[in-house]
Amino acid sequence: MDLPIASAFAGVVFGLALAAPPGPMNAIIAEESVVRGWLSGFVAGLGAMTADAVFFVLALLGVVTVVQRVPTVKAVMVGVGGALMLYFAYDAVREAMESEQFLADAEADSRGFRRAFVLALTNPYQIVFWLTVGVALLEPGQLDVLAETPYVGSELAGLLVVETGSPALLVGFFGGIVVWITGFPAALVAAGRRVDAFAPAVAALSALVLAGFGVVFLADAAGTLL
Repeated sequence: MDLPIASAFAGVVFGLALAAPPGPMNAIIAEESVVRGWLSGFVAGLGAMTADAVFFVLALLGVVTVVQRVPTVKAVMVGVGGALMLYFAYDAVREAMESEQFLADAEADSRGFRRAFVLALTNPYQIVFWLTVGVALLEPGQLDVLAETPYVGSELAGLLVVETGSPALLVGFFGGIVVWITGFPAALVAAGRRVDAFAPAVAALSALVLAGFGVVFLADAAGTLL
């Protein structure tokens, strides 16, 4: 396999590995998908990916190092993210109570994009990723792709090591995210068409995930600032 093709494939795997684990971004995508349909879920995913693109540009310009050098800046961003997650959790609870069934034909709007975009910009996991691994993607060297996978990285270390600094790797990385934000909402929509109670259940679960992460992030921010 040619090196650019191999790098692109590794990037796709990397993007999928980082996008798939449960977290606040997927909670927003899931809620939008089951309440408003596939397009809204996909658009919410685009919001999160756009934030990654912003971080990518900032990493390319070296701006993200400011956050690394000034812990207070990061703590404030994390605190804002935690507060937003609690607010969005409340919103998800309200929708869980109002959504009696799956609304496959609901009209898509840009709200999901805005929510996911703002939340992703203050998500400490994405901030830390672009401060560390994200910067490494831009520089020539090696990266143990699966070792960076949330929750199970230690079990997968050494299985996929790639050369960094390749445009093909970056294209594949964002391509992997596109695959996830396309397929994840589609799977939820398919399930929602079969089970009417699926929408409120997923919205409620999304609220629980957002609330949990919100509390954790606020506690993290308070521990740094106080």
